[in-house]
Amino acid sequence: MAVESFTSMTVSDVTPRRTSKRSHALFEALEKEIVLGTLAPEQALTEMDLAQRFGCSQGTVREALMRLNEEGLVHRLPNRGTTVAPCQADDARALLHVRREVECSYLDRVVARADAVLERDLHDRLNAMRNAARDGDEYRLSVFDRAFHRRLFEAAELPLVAPILSRCLIHNHRFKILKSQPNRELEATAERHVPILDALAGRDVETLRELLSHHIATIVDFGPDLSDTGESA
Repeated sequence: MAVESFTSMTVSDVTPRRTSKRSHALFEALEKEIVLGTLAPEQALTEMDLAQRFGCSQGTVREALMRLNEEGLVHRLPNRGTTVAPCQADDARALLHVRREVECSYLDRVVARADAVLERDLHDRLNAMRNAARDGDEYRLSVFDRAFHRRLFEAAELPLVAPILSRCLIHNHRFKILKSQPNRELEATAERHVPILDALAGRDVETLRELLSHHIATIVDFGPDLSDTGESA
């Protein structure tokens, strides 16, 4: 199934905002640097340095760092400062298994509630992934990839579980980007979502579960094997 890429969706369209506009922008900028490794695992961060660097108040920095702490991307300890969270295989492996359990266990609910709006939203996110891949923008591809999976799970109507999936997604993608070999095939990463859309369109729960389970198990396609079966994409 080929879908032409005409969507104008932006990163801000799929990133929830819970703080002020300035702290949200700073949160996004720091998240990008942490996911891409510009800010290295366990690197120390100070509010004063970040405020000077981004031309904002320390209060704005504090808000952004508090949200990053909620996402597990930084560690903030009283009287000990803030450091970028580590990126370890054991954590990634555990989160991968949690993610697969969350996403694949409730697909009957997703399919029962699927409609044209859900399918349109998922296609929009796929097309945004394709645009990012063609631009060589791995971070933006990751943003829309995560948004695709969050939107799919949203149809299960389990709002208390959704934040758990979001945590798994950001750390799975961070590990993938930091540990995978360079020059990965970004367009292939986007196209891996097409069979998922096809199975959803056919309202085939079992096929959707099989495809999504394999998709998750092989997310680290050119890096360390985190799957149970040793499969690679």
